[in-house]
Amino acid sequence: MDVTAELHAYYEQDKEHLRLREGAQRLEFWRTQDVLRRILPAAPARVLDVGGGPGAHAEWLAADGYRVALLDPIPLHVERAAGLPGVTPVVGDARRLPYPDASMDAVLLLGPLYHLADRADRLLALSEARRVARPGAPVAAATINRHSAVLGMIRLGQYVHEPDRRAARAAAEGGSMLSPRGFTAYFHDPDEVAGEFADAGFGDVARYGLEGAFWLYGDVDDWLDDPVRRALMLDAQRSMESEPSLLGVSGHLLTVARKQR
Repeated sequence: MDVTAELHAYYEQDKEHLRLREGAQRLEFWRTQDVLRRILPAAPARVLDVGGGPGAHAEWLAADGYRVALLDPIPLHVERAAGLPGVTPVVGDARRLPYPDASMDAVLLLGPLYHLADRADRLLALSEARRVARPGAPVAAATINRHSAVLGMIRLGQYVHEPDRRAARAAAEGGSMLSPRGFTAYFHDPDEVAGEFADAGFGDVARYGLEGAFWLYGDVDDWLDDPVRRALMLDAQRSMESEPSLLGVSGHLLTVARKQR
């Protein structure tokens, strides 16, 4: 995808490799891992991680025995991912994948859809994922939920600041949010994601709320630090991960479809 100077500068700070490994964001990581381990074909299937960053998910996928191809637009991320055993990374664009038709056993888009502010670009990314997927292969895409900026800013205390409040409300009302770092992110309504999958040529989808309401809890870090309580929290969210009335409460949604034969 096109990388603006602002987006490039943000990711060149080299913080992305720690984002899912620290604090409350570990909940997103572990829940994504939990869902993917249930929907992916058995290893050593070939998995394409589109927009995979420095390889937070590619690393455990390769450790599980998958053959992982990673594509990301940030050269620093690809450089980091190159050091991961079993991962083959390249610099590239989610909308123009450099892989043959029907060459992947699973395709993951765990970041591109919220960096592609234009719907047409999101459909291109999903269509490309469908093109390179084998018949029957799962295609999984992560999106940020429409009201998560408001919810998160309340939790972090940022909502008291008028510029932050205005940006969060803009995301809730129309989906597009100008980040304080200068780039635009897109926040989906849960039902909107299914429509984009359909317009990209997919059939029925399954939807998984990743964090539920737990990411908003003040003591979520304490739960995640304790292996016993962490297992209970993950199990609790798994039990209601696809409840329609709760999907939009999660910070992130994972939507999965299979390429029709």
